Amino acid sequence: MTITTSAPPARSSPVALALGFLTGGVIGAALAAFVVGCVIESVPLCVAGVGLPVVYGLLFRLAGAPRRAREAAVVPRTALAVVESREAVRGEATSDVAVRFDLTVAPDDVPAYRVAFTQDINLTDLPDYRQGVVVVVQYPPDRPWRVRIVKRPTPEWEDRAADARLDSAPGPVLVSESSEGCGVGFVTLFGLLLAAAGVVLLFRADLFDGDPSDKPPAASSSPSPSSSSSTVVSSAYGTVALGPNQSFLTKGELRRAVGLLTKGTDSRAALTVVVKDRLLSIVYAPTGSTAATFDPDSPPYDRFPALVEEARSGLGVGSPQTWQLTVERLTGSLTVRVGVTGPEGAASLEANGQGKVVRRTPAH
Repeated sequence: MTITTSAPPARSSPVALALGFLTGGVIGAALAAFVVGCVIESVPLCVAGVGLPVVYGLLFRLAGAPRRAREAAVVPRTALAVVESREAVRGEATSDVAVRFDLTVAPDDVPAYRVAFTQDINLTDLPDYRQGVVVVVQYPPDRPWRVRIVKRPTPEWEDRAADARLDSAPGPVLVSESSEGCGVGFVTLFGLLLAAAGVVLLFRADLFDGDPSDKPPAASSSPSPSSSSSTVVSSAYGTVALGPNQSFLTKGELRRAVGLLTKGTDSRAALTVVVKDRLLSIVYAPTGSTAATFDPDSPPYDRFPALVEEARSGLGVGSPQTWQLTVERLTGSLTVRVGVTGPEGAASLEANGQGKVVRRTPAH
């Protein structure tokens, strides 16, 4: 075997550049998706922002499993080495210290060479690795720069190290850590920024064109009888958005919209129902959930317009104003809560499962 006394090549190959770009893209897309999801209150987008790096990490690890298996199958070469110099680089406050070693490695069948690497050494063992001491090392035959000091060598190698006298090897020093170079860092940053910008651009309408609750979704996964409304249904949630000049305060409109979300599907328990002027949202309970749920058909929808009108006109918030009605069962019994915000402040009223008002909190 011939050892080339030069540093391992920088990882600036096309594969390394592509991997750096992909990694940056995943990081940028995940961060942007999570932030945008929080801003526009989109649970699926927030989940995607958290889950994307996890999925990418798993795929990356699975893709590298064959290479790690091949490297693990290579029998390491054992040799003697002499410590040329050592320097603690970090971890002085712990029991283990990261030490930068400069060694002359002297294999039995090839010329000696110099190598520099970092290895964690226990503080109590540092005197055993002073300058000029002969140690036993191991390294892969095809990667001679990946040298590791054997802390507990076999008795045979321990005796050889005790009796050996090694001379320093001239020439350049191999470096165990391969440098990725500035090219990989640049494409990683470029991929991060490009992916983040793409996510923001994709959801620019929800971010910059006003309250997303007042606009129908961009895509519809379920047809609606009215051409001016839009319906989206998934396993986690369902929404109905009305078009201009329509309102869920119109008699019968809310009940019709709930029917669109529950028609033709298995009975699914709801965690919350949220109603705004032109947006209805139902969040369904996941399978196996132990949270308090309710039948999405059970709330007193016919009483909702009157409850909203009472909150808007009788709690002193002034005008103009915005309102939101929420149905949940967190306290055990079905609760309908109407919140109103106006120039004079925020106010709310609370009703029971039959639509009867049980608490009023005026503006303050």
